Amino acid sequence: MQNSDPTENSKEIIDNSQEFAENFAKIAVQSQEIVTEFLNSQKTKDVDPDPLNIGKAFMEMTTKMMADPAKILEAQTTLWKNYLDLWQNAALRASGKEADPLATPQAGDKRFKSEEWSKNQVFDYIKQSYLLTSNWLQDTVADVDGLDDQTRKKIDFYTKQYTDALSPTNFFWSNPDVLKKTMESKGENLVTGLENMLDDLKRGKGQLSPKMTDETAFEVGKNIAVSPGKVVFENDLMQLLQFSPSTKTVYKKPLLITPPWINKFYILDLKKENSFIKWSVDQGYTVFVISWVNPDERHREKTFESYMSEGILAALDAIEATTGEREVTAIGYCIGGTLMASTLAYLAAIGEERITACTFFATQLDFEDAGDLLIFTDEEQIQMIERKMEETGFLEGRDMAAAFNMLRSNDLIWSFVINNYLLGKSPFPFDLLYWNSDTTNMPPKMHSYYLRNMYQKNLLQKPGALTLGGQPIDLGKVTIPIFVQASKEDHIAPFGSVFKNTTLFSGPAVFMLAGSGHIAGVINHPDAKKYQHWTNTKKKKYETADDWLADATEHPGSWWPYWDKWLSKKSGPKVPARDPSKGKLKAIEDAPGSYVKVRAKSAKPTD
Repeated sequence: MQNSDPTENSKEIIDNSQEFAENFAKIAVQSQEIVTEFLNSQKTKDVDPDPLNIGKAFMEMTTKMMADPAKILEAQTTLWKNYLDLWQNAALRASGKEADPLATPQAGDKRFKSEEWSKNQVFDYIKQSYLLTSNWLQDTVADVDGLDDQTRKKIDFYTKQYTDALSPTNFFWSNPDVLKKTMESKGENLVTGLENMLDDLKRGKGQLSPKMTDETAFEVGKNIAVSPGKVVFENDLMQLLQFSPSTKTVYKKPLLITPPWINKFYILDLKKENSFIKWSVDQGYTVFVISWVNPDERHREKTFESYMSEGILAALDAIEATTGEREVTAIGYCIGGTLMASTLAYLAAIGEERITACTFFATQLDFEDAGDLLIFTDEEQIQMIERKMEETGFLEGRDMAAAFNMLRSNDLIWSFVINNYLLGKSPFPFDLLYWNSDTTNMPPKMHSYYLRNMYQKNLLQKPGALTLGGQPIDLGKVTIPIFVQASKEDHIAPFGSVFKNTTLFSGPAVFMLAGSGHIAGVINHPDAKKYQHWTNTKKKKYETADDWLADATEHPGSWWPYWDKWLSKKSGPKVPARDPSKGKLKAIEDAPGSYVKVRAKSAKPTD
């Protein structure tokens, strides 16, 4: 064994110490710059101390809790007993004995995947202490009596936001991966992380929004949204894309896709390996898709009815003009499906059946059980949103994105805080997260109508409660065949809520449940051989989705072929393929068009 040189060891320690000192000096300077940048950004803002109106809910909860001191004492006793048990387990482990954990992360919780959280007794204790406390807090607030449903949901939701934020994984001194990285890099990770944070603050004009992906790695029309086709029609609200055929013959009836207007259509065309649009074209469908405009103050007068008349109805007219086909099949995705169902009811009211079969992806029409998004639709919050839209002329897309990200805060917020700011890493290039960050704005009249009439008042499922185009609409008057897709782990459109669609129309309805969530449950190419789906061909009437699922059959892989078998029988005979550049409407530009490339405009700061 070689003896180490004390002089060399001392020199290495000194060099490391100097490097640490230099990096922490940089951290001090950058921290001051971040604080200055944040304070400067707030000078032009009228900051609302409670923008989400949660203070009132928690005050009400506190009042109810204080009215039952015995229950408070019981809850505190339970917490202290948990801590004593945890101490006892820690002592057993310290003495070399085995002790089963008192608290473990839920399935799918990725925060504690590092081995140190289990092997290292200190970090294992920190982890279990956090889990015991957060579980206790959530159970305690859930057990408060006398709260109305909306207040209870709000408290449960924001309590989880609070406990997620306080996870030990989110802090430098209690995250073993961050501590290890800091020692290895001599603090360079924290310097880089602060640079990332300052860049995000400047990019967000004072609003911190961690980057989810390397946005320079993607370009719409270059390496995502690349399926060939043409823009064959456009107006102030949308462009209509027709995709080039890949088969010699196609089904006679074209297929019109109406995506949600809160996101861009290319979630259906990220890349050829997972493109629903390309796959549908390859099956012999003439695919048209609406590409919505990214609104700004010029679109402030656009209404929900505008999206019907200038969107779906205008698209139907354009499809007929360029192909000669008056009858089409259709798909509505998420909010696009809500609009599609409303349009079907309007067409039924005026006696037209231009859409002869319709598919709904992750679409809600009855919003009684609409999940956590109901948290954001009480009267106070809608009024706050309306005031903001009135000032700017539109709702900024990043505000909508922030609300959706909160539904999965650990995955869509805190994981990037750890990666970008604590570990000092650059986000990984990921097309789905690029799409998720490519936000769209909302016109005020349309958005207010949607929030109030769908989420808050739940009027769409009530016959005659809404009027479009001068016609009282009734989903029960729609008699065409429908196909309803839901996803088992969907946190935006819960599958139990989506299942209700099968009872709202008068025509034959097929329900199919996919594995995974709101996006991956829909975008699941057969070649990927991922997830699963459930079907149920029993001729029974089911009251709930759980009853349906209990009788359903599970199948491995994508549900797309099952849907194709359904739709192909309703799409007419085969005809020669249609080239969009040779249609009766002159092609305006190549797909994906110019509307989809417009980035969301930010509101001008108020004086």
